[in-house]
Amino acid sequence: MGLGKKTIDDENYAGKRVLVRCDFNVPMKDGVITNDNRINAALPTIKKLIADGAKVILCSHLGKPKNGPEAKFSLAPVAVRLSEKLGQPVTFADDDNVVGENAKAAVATMGNGEVVLLQNTRFRKEETKNEPAFSEELASLADAYVDDAFGSCHRAHCSTAGVTDYIKDTAVGYLMEKEIKYLGNAVNDPERPFTAILGGAKVADKLNVISNLLEKVDTLIIGGGMAYTFLKAQGYEIGKSLCDDSKLNYCKDMMAKAKEKGVKLLLPVDAACIKDFPDPIDAPVDTVIVPVTAIPADKEGCDIGPESMKLFADAVKASKTVVWNGPMGVFENPTLAAGTLAVAKAMAESDATTVIGGGDSAAAVQQMGLGDKMTHISTGGGASLEYLEGKELPGIAVIQKA
Repeated sequence: MGLGKKTIDDENYAGKRVLVRCDFNVPMKDGVITNDNRINAALPTIKKLIADGAKVILCSHLGKPKNGPEAKFSLAPVAVRLSEKLGQPVTFADDDNVVGENAKAAVATMGNGEVVLLQNTRFRKEETKNEPAFSEELASLADAYVDDAFGSCHRAHCSTAGVTDYIKDTAVGYLMEKEIKYLGNAVNDPERPFTAILGGAKVADKLNVISNLLEKVDTLIIGGGMAYTFLKAQGYEIGKSLCDDSKLNYCKDMMAKAKEKGVKLLLPVDAACIKDFPDPIDAPVDTVIVPVTAIPADKEGCDIGPESMKLFADAVKASKTVVWNGPMGVFENPTLAAGTLAVAKAMAESDATTVIGGGDSAAAVQQMGLGDKMTHISTGGGASLEYLEGKELPGIAVIQKA
C-alpha cells in the first residue's frame, strides 16, 4: 500500500520558506526538558530541509495553556535544545501572539538553511478552534508547509489543518511518513497472522478500536482494566475490579462479533489481585494470583497473572504482525507491571512486525529498555488510537496527494 501523500523527498525546498508543524510537546520540570524524544524524532525532517537550503520555520504547541500566554508553556527551552542538537543557532521568535513583530522580522532576514522557532501556537486561543484569521497569519510567513506532528494530526487546529487553506505546497515529513506507513500498513495490509493487543483502564476509550480491529485481525487480546468489563459480561464475579456496567451489552456484542468473524478473542485467565490500591501508586503492594473465575469479592484485579502472560506471549509468538495499545495492568507500580513487561518481552523477542501505538504502552516499552527491539513506536497516543479506529485524521487528510 503506497503512502498516497506527497513527502518532503518529492521536492527540493532550496530558497523556500517552509513552515514545519512539529510535535515539541515535551515534558518539562521547572523550565527544564526532562525527555527530548520528540525533539530527536523531528531532527531528520529539519536536517533534510536545512540541507536543501530551505528557510526552516518551526511551530508547535506545548501543554494546554488555559489563560493565553504563560511563561511555563514557552518553547524557549526547545529552541536551546534544538540548536545544540543541530549544531547551529535556532532563532526563537518570542511573540505572545505567535506571528508578531519578532517572528516577521526573523523570517524576513533569514538566509537559506537557517532555522526559526515560533512561540507556542496555543498562546493564540484561535489555534484549537481552527479559526481562519490565525491560519492565514501563520501561512503568511511561508511558501510551503510540512506536517511532521503525528501526535497532533487527529486535531483540526490552525497549525495542523487550517493553514493548508492558504498554503497549497504541502507535504508530510519523515516522522509522519513513518507513522502512516507502519500504522497504516499494519492495519490495512498486514502480514498474517495479525494480532492486536488492547489494554488500558477504560473500555469506553477503545469502543471503536475494538469494533474496527475485529474486521481486520486474526487474534484480539484484551488486557488491562477494560478486560474486567468483558469478564463480567461473561457472567464472572470480578470483585472490586474496574468495570463499566453501561458497556456490558457492548462487550457481549463484540464477543459475538469475534465469533461470527472467526477472530480468536483472548481475555485474561488469571489475575493479580490486591486489596487496596497503592498510594502512592508505586508503593509496595501484596498480590494474590487467582483464576478469573474466582476473584474474591473484596479484591480488585490490577494485572494479568502468569497463565495469561503465557497465553498472550504464545499468541504473539505465532503472529507475523502485532499492534499493541495500552498496558496490561497498573504498570506504574513495579509489582503490577509484570504483565505489561511480559507482553513487551514477547514482542521484543518475536520476528513479527511490531508496532506500539503510542501513549502508555510506548512509555512502558521505553521504561523497560525494549524500545529498540520494536519495529515502530508511534509518537501519538490519541492519534494512533484514532488511526486504529480506521478514521481519516484531519492533519493527514489536508496534505496534497502524491
